[in-house]
Amino acid sequence: MTLKVIAGDARGRMLKTLPQDDLSIRPMLGRMKKSVFDIIQFKVAGSDFLDLFAGVGSVGIEALSRGANRCVFAELSDTSLKLIKHNVNMLGYNDRAEIVRCNVIKDFEMIQRKYDIVFMGPPYKDGDKKALALTYPALQNVVRYDILKEDSVLIAQKHMKEPVGKVAGLENYRTEKYGDTVVLFYKRS
Repeated sequence: MTLKVIAGDARGRMLKTLPQDDLSIRPMLGRMKKSVFDIIQFKVAGSDFLDLFAGVGSVGIEALSRGANRCVFAELSDTSLKLIKHNVNMLGYNDRAEIVRCNVIKDFEMIQRKYDIVFMGPPYKDGDKKALALTYPALQNVVRYDILKEDSVLIAQKHMKEPVGKVAGLENYRTEKYGDTVVLFYKRS
């Protein structure tokens, strides 16, 4: 799978990703990433960005390319962490990137500060193809650890069959569908 940076100072640059037959990371499709960044385009420049379940880092790197002040990449997989580090180094974003090994559901204290934009793209299934349903507990952690500023935007990507109930403290103000993927946009309520 080829992953490119869509816009900004790294536009057109290729990101290193896993071989196509390795399904442990499911990178965000280019058209979906473009659509999400079109929606938040005026908030990205100068922002503090958090990329949860960062995979190869393509969403956070897109934010850095488009002028985000800094990005924290939170990921549990060692393979993913190496790919993020490679991609960040290759593009020269080391001074604006922080790569944190953490389980987003259990170790949230490690990334606890205030962010302008939070993106989460949790894996849909585990290695045995069992549905994981990580979106709701991750949303609850965002509220529990109070990481959103007053005017922050929180973006959650999930499978259309994954149930996500109402989360106290968050207002879902926009929903976009891309095939079997749903992208939810939240703000503080």
